[in-house]
Parts: sequence; C-alpha cells; structure tokens
Amino acid sequence: MAEENQPVKLYALSTCSHCRRTKQFFEECKIVVDIVDVDLLSGKEREDILDEVRKFNPRCSFPTIVIGDTVIVGFQEAKIREALKLP
Repeated sequence: MAEENQPVKLYALSTCSHCRRTKQFFEECKIVVDIVDVDLLSGKEREDILDEVRKFNPRCSFPTIVIGDTVIVGFQEAKIREALKLP
C-alpha cells in the first residue's frame, strides 16, 4: 500500500491517452490522487498551474506525476510502482 504521508498529484490533459492510462492505473490500485486536467482550466488559473508544472518538468509535458519528492514524466508504471512502494 502507498505511504499515507506521500501526496500524489497528477498533472494531465483530458484528451491525452497516456494521461487516461495513468488515471486508470491509480484507480485500479486505489491510490488517492489530486488530478489537475490542465487543458480544462483557463485564464490565470491555467497559467498558474502551467508554471507549477514547469517547476517539476521544464518541458511541460503530460502526464507529469508528483509522488512525494519524486517526479515522473509520462506513464511509466514501474517507476510509479516503485515510488508508491507497490508490488
């Protein structure tokens, strides 16, 4: 089970197949995730979130996953499992 003290945040695009697969993975593993669909935001809120994403991932590509202090770019199941200490 994931460590409770590790917040998980997913920056995604609602239209991205890799982002959808990442959401599905978290759902299947019953991981609580704060999901932000960046393309559904607008104006200042969108700009602020994009600035936030760039701090973790300067290329600003999606999905960008933040698990505690670990940043994973793209759907990389093995790295996500390792960061969450999943089997």
